Amino acid sequence: MSTLSERDAHAVWHPYTSLKNADIHIPIVKAKGAYLYAENGDKYIDAVSSWWVNTHGHCHPYIAKKVYQQIKKLDHVIFAGFTHATAIELAERLLSHLPENQNKIFFSDNGSTAVEVAIKMALQYYYNKEINKKNIIAFKNAYHGDTFGAMSVSGDSLFTTPFKDLTFDVIRIEEPVKNNETAALNQLKEVLERKDVAAFIFEPLVLGAGGMMMYEAPILDEMMALCKKHHVITIADEVMTGFFRTGHFFACDVLKNKPDIFCLSKGITGGTMPLGVTSCTQKIQNAFIDDDVLKTLYHGHSYTANSVACSAALASMDLYEKQNFIKHVKRIEKKHNYFLKSIKTHSSLTDVRQKGTILALEIKTESQTTYTNSIREEIKSFFLNKKILIRPLGNILYLMPPYCITNRDLDYIYGTIEAFLDKRGKKV
Repeated sequence: MSTLSERDAHAVWHPYTSLKNADIHIPIVKAKGAYLYAENGDKYIDAVSSWWVNTHGHCHPYIAKKVYQQIKKLDHVIFAGFTHATAIELAERLLSHLPENQNKIFFSDNGSTAVEVAIKMALQYYYNKEINKKNIIAFKNAYHGDTFGAMSVSGDSLFTTPFKDLTFDVIRIEEPVKNNETAALNQLKEVLERKDVAAFIFEPLVLGAGGMMMYEAPILDEMMALCKKHHVITIADEVMTGFFRTGHFFACDVLKNKPDIFCLSKGITGGTMPLGVTSCTQKIQNAFIDDDVLKTLYHGHSYTANSVACSAALASMDLYEKQNFIKHVKRIEKKHNYFLKSIKTHSSLTDVRQKGTILALEIKTESQTTYTNSIREEIKSFFLNKKILIRPLGNILYLMPPYCITNRDLDYIYGTIEAFLDKRGKKV
């Protein structure tokens, strides 16, 4: 009988994976907490929350219970002309955590679609008001998803190259990372004074797939203030940074200026089911309230506001809202910070950075920092052999574990990182 790996190789096309010379995919048969269990009995620590989604850990019994209860009552109903309690309650709960300027919740399927909705909201806002503003500003190394609108506002990369002539033009500016804040701010000023800009989209404080690039709240506040002065809609892509990843419920919680639109996904259901959300202000919504049906936002998905996904999100929200939940976040933050201080002078590193529960280490290599840096496969293989799931971004090795991970597992991961670095050089 064929193994799962053999059957997979015959029938399945995996994401971000070459179809030639690809490694055999490891068949996972069950998961619990921070662990993945393979068909052959091996147990792996999921140090990246399976693409940043499993915030509470795998197969959380409370979320599973709520999903089971919901699917026995209502699985899915068309969300045009109908509604249901789980979607309404989830929208209310999310709005209670989002800034006060957020007024409405639009449901979709994932992070990319949440971004698509945000872009269409912003552009149609000006279309409905009969104002000719179509330019969008984004960061050079941004990543907002793989659908066409999301690719357009992402940076030029191997993800987007084959479609470069098909995506729409976007004005890209430098990221306001350390020692580059003034240049980035000046670029934004110059663009706003020269162009009619509709929207500015950004990943607040951390650019994820762009290399875990990190920057500070004050400079983002300045950039948002400039956008508001020029009547530019600000879009916060919190798909990755939301739900405590940066140490706060939302990364934008630390900003004085609040975005006009939020994009949410990943941790919204604790990693159990796909769900996307886009929220907006009353001002944006008002542009769509009109007797002219052509001013309607004609956008939707077959599984919009799926009741089972919404019930998973409500269960996830219950866990986030527990009085002692934040202690898990702060514990991981503290552990990461202690390790960062102990390792930052290692000769194999060019930089170590942290925001909340996200820790990134930039490994010194002869080639430049890119997603395809040859060290990527070396890192992945080394850690898989140590039964740790790490999926590096080129030479950027990062940790984004589920909040349930134990101190013991964190220490094991830190020790393995140090062993890998020692292979390449010594502490100085």
